[in-house]
Amino acid sequence: MKVNLERLKSMLFALAEFGYNHEDKGIYRQGFSDEDFAARKWLMSCAQQEGFISRMDGAGNVIIEMTSPEIATKPAVIIGSHLDSVPAGGMFDGTLGVVAGFECLRVLKEQEVALTHPVWVIGTSEEEGRFSGMIGAQALTGKLTTQQLLSSHDADGYMLSDAMRAQGLEPMAALGAKLPPEQIDCFLELHIEQGPVLDQSGIQIGVVEGIAGVFKWMVKLIGKASHAGTVPMEMRSDAFMGLADFAYQLDRIIAEDGTDTTRITVGKAEIKPGFAHTVAGEVNFTIVARDMDETIMEALELACHKVLTAIARKHQLVFEHERMSWVPPVKCSPDMIQFIRLQADALSLNYQIMPSGAGHDCQVFCDICPTGLIFIPSLNGVSHSQDEWSHWHDVEAGSNLLLHCVYQKAMR
Repeated sequence: MKVNLERLKSMLFALAEFGYNHEDKGIYRQGFSDEDFAARKWLMSCAQQEGFISRMDGAGNVIIEMTSPEIATKPAVIIGSHLDSVPAGGMFDGTLGVVAGFECLRVLKEQEVALTHPVWVIGTSEEEGRFSGMIGAQALTGKLTTQQLLSSHDADGYMLSDAMRAQGLEPMAALGAKLPPEQIDCFLELHIEQGPVLDQSGIQIGVVEGIAGVFKWMVKLIGKASHAGTVPMEMRSDAFMGLADFAYQLDRIIAEDGTDTTRITVGKAEIKPGFAHTVAGEVNFTIVARDMDETIMEALELACHKVLTAIARKHQLVFEHERMSWVPPVKCSPDMIQFIRLQADALSLNYQIMPSGAGHDCQVFCDICPTGLIFIPSLNGVSHSQDEWSHWHDVEAGSNLLLHCVYQKAMR
């Protein structure tokens, strides 16, 4: 069995139109946006046209089922990834896993495969962290909390609960999206690597052994806005200098408290009042840190706090912060790693066992069921960008590997 690459490509390009910006060529399909939900409704209509069962749960996850009365009560083989994007994102991140999963259903249907387990494809909601990250996957696994639903907000202060209501969802209904563990046989995800390792080494497939944990902070440094021409440098309370000093300290923080898998990023910053002739009175920015060891993550969080406290004292600033999210690192199932390797060998695909520095929906399932994550190369390692691309032969190879994994799991 093989996937139909042209059909798969067509669907990827069609989904890329939802939120596509013709000026910068990026995709703007942030979680719980109008563009995001238009894409979800379109996917559901595609599933219905193919004769599959499709529905949206209370958390905004789109669930497409291939089943029959004889096997409906058996645990399902689940293929999942996300449909939302970062601002100015690319067309493969997340979406590839959903579209490849849907293509697997089409092939299984065309081949009239007599399944012994249901196969589901899930397009999860809000994975990219607009609010707190992985809302859909957390809801499916019972890890979403009332506090998270009612207190989470994006970097602009827009509440998650308001965003959900704007799309016709009642926030508390998301708690009812939990799948009984006995209903899940395994979880498989296909994703682009989002880094350069596979592309630079010429390897077709990454078999992921574990996923780095990540925490996100919103930081506020408050100084005093003043005239840029009249206040001497040594008398200023310049909030921007606080951010600049912190950015300069990142290498030292990693050297002293991190590992070779540590990543710390200041991804968004806002200077107030934001006028060329005014000293910055306030700076708001994000910190996102990752590592494969939760103890290291705790040390990094403490180090960031100490450094920012010292910087605030040096520049006469007020330092405030809020922990937006904390996702611990996880290990993928050893049995699933070996299973994926065997399928790759059977298809004569070369592969590498590797960690993932980026977070993925599957990590939320790792303590619920056997879980596996498959990577294909990202051209030049680019992702979260309109320049994101993966070669079609790699898309085809990864999708065929996913298909054979699903077939073997659903037919045993």
